[in-house]
This record gives sequence, C-alpha cells and structure tokens, in this order.
Amino acid sequence: MNTHAPSAPPDGNQIVTGLGGFTLSKRALITGVTGQDGSYLCELLIAKGYEVHGIIRRSSTFSTERIEHLYHDTHLPGVRLRLHYGDLLDASCLRRLISECKPDEVYNLGAQSHVRTSFDQPIYTCETISLGTLNLLEAIRDYRDYTGKDVRLYQASSSEMFGNTREVPQSESTRFYPRSPYACSKVHAFWQTINHREAFGIFACNGILFNHESPRRGETFVTRKITRAATRIKLGLQETIYLGNLDAQRDWGFAGDFVQAMWLMLQQHDPDDYVVATGESHSVREFLNEAFGYLDLDWQPHVKIDPKYFRPTEVNVLQGDASKARNLLGWKPRVRFNDLVRMMIDADMKLAQQEQTLASAGFAVRQGAGHAEGVAVS
Repeated sequence: MNTHAPSAPPDGNQIVTGLGGFTLSKRALITGVTGQDGSYLCELLIAKGYEVHGIIRRSSTFSTERIEHLYHDTHLPGVRLRLHYGDLLDASCLRRLISECKPDEVYNLGAQSHVRTSFDQPIYTCETISLGTLNLLEAIRDYRDYTGKDVRLYQASSSEMFGNTREVPQSESTRFYPRSPYACSKVHAFWQTINHREAFGIFACNGILFNHESPRRGETFVTRKITRAATRIKLGLQETIYLGNLDAQRDWGFAGDFVQAMWLMLQQHDPDDYVVATGESHSVREFLNEAFGYLDLDWQPHVKIDPKYFRPTEVNVLQGDASKARNLLGWKPRVRFNDLVRMMIDADMKLAQQEQTLASAGFAVRQGAGHAEGVAVS
C-alpha cells in the first residue's frame, strides 16, 4: 500500500503525510552523487528538506570531496545525506537499495561520462549508460509492482545525442545524430526511458542537458582544464596546455542552474522530456580568450595542439533551444557565459595559490591535469 501523499507542487514544500498523521521528508536516491551534478543536486534537495541517499562505488580511495561539506556521521540525529555502496551494473544491488531507501524520486546521473574516453572504452561506456539505465528502470518497475509505490525517475540525457545534426539550435524535436560511443549509449538510454514510461506507466523524464560547467568540473574536461592551467600559468607554476579542436562550439551553462531543472521535471503532473540549455554557443577559442583575458594573459604562447585530443568523429556545433523548459517548467539559466568562466577562474586561482605556497615552502608542486593530461571538448 502506498502510504505517501502525491508529490507536492514545486513550491519548496517537500513534506508528505504518513499513516497516523506524522510527517516524513521526501526521499531521493541519486546515482553519481559524488560527481559535479550530483553534488549540486544534493545541495538543492537537502535545502528543500529532502532525505538524500547517494550511491557510490567501492574504492580503496575516497572520491567524496565534492560532497564532504554535506556529509555527517549517520549516527547523529537529523542527518539528511546517506551513502550506499552500489553500481549501476549490479541489478540485484539496485533492487535492494531501492527497496531499502524507499525513494520518492530517483536521479540517474551515474555513468562513464567523458566523451573522448568513450572512444577508448566503448564497451564499459555502453554498459554503464545503456545497461545501467535499463537496470535502474527495471528495479523501479519491480519495486512499484511489488509495493504499489510510484517512484519518479530523472534520466540524464545529453546534447551529445544531437551530434552532427544540421539543425541549430537543437530542441526536443531535433533528430539525433550521435558521433561517439557515449552519445550512442545515451540515445539508447533515452529511448529506453521513454519505452518504460509508455509501456509500464513509470513517471520517467529525460533531461537533455547541454554542456554545464562549474568549479567542481573534473580537471580532464576542457573547460576546467583551461581554467586550471590559466591560473597556474599566471603564477608561474605551468607553461603549456595541450588541447585539441579549438573551433568546436558548445552551449556552456552553470551546473548549479541545471540541477534546478532536473528537480522541476519531477514536480510536474505528467512526465516529459526537456532540453536544458542557455541558448548561446561559444567556441573553445572563445573560452580561452575569456579565461586568459580575465587574468590579463595572452593564451596563444601557452597553447599547443595535440592531435591525440581530437575525437575520431567530431561534433562541430551544439546550441540548445530550451523554450519548452522555460515555458512549462518556469526554468531559465541565471549564470551567463563570462560569469561562469570567471567563477571557475576565481576558484582555481585559490587552488593555484595554495600550490604556490607549498612550492615556496619547499614542497614539490604537482603537475596539473592541464599540463599532463588533456581531452577534446566533452
């Protein structure tokens, strides 16, 4: 029997009534909780009063630095974030976790998410995205059929699915033309989500998110690679950054804005699919100009092109039309392109200054990802 009241409207009130009149916080389960998007979403949901459960993969080293400020000893009263070991490829584990956590909402953000890496690890990429999404959909369906409790699912789809389409900007009706193992896998997960929605009545939404960045972006993604390198170059800690295609154009927004759209999708009366984007497109070259210019630097003496960072099949222009999200969800981006770049530069300058302090004290300074590693646009 379903003891929860229907989901509240998107007014910030996330309390539902249980048997006997007592109140329970809404519960969310997040895959990929330790990633950039997972950390911002976790912050948002906790601020709205949710009890948040996150799935992390077992490792001999910690990878929870993005959510350290949110995590507290679960023995303490009032703890809002709980972490569980699990993996999208372990179907039985997903069923167990959903049964134990009893979520109202599930946000599937976990995957091998690096586009260039997907060419080197196509099978693993396909497994985590395609099979992982199907495992989660089936776990939700089985839980609903057994308990009668409806669970709402957000599926992280990607603008990379549009690939080399000739239509600019891209909207929900634009034809997909995937150009990487990552994008192909996302297309499969997208349609599998729709199929489960239509075949089994699951409340499942696809968020077709265009590129979204932040100071929490991984250092092997081109935007963070640039801001990390630029600040280190400014302080004399690094001389060179190696990049691939400088002419690739992307619609870059702020991850903190985009997670708001994820949440809004699951508060609607009916499930649907939405493009989430800023509507502006900028090249990697423009990103370099903005980042280095903010530091009063010329990027050209410091940037070298390495062919290994080009994709086997390139995607030239991605630019989103988020009219549907704006009209139906009431969502719009708050952070503009130049402000996003400066936000990332300011955060990475603090890291570079810490490195400089260590170097002046006689400690070895690590070679940043912007120097030792590199990727094409992701």
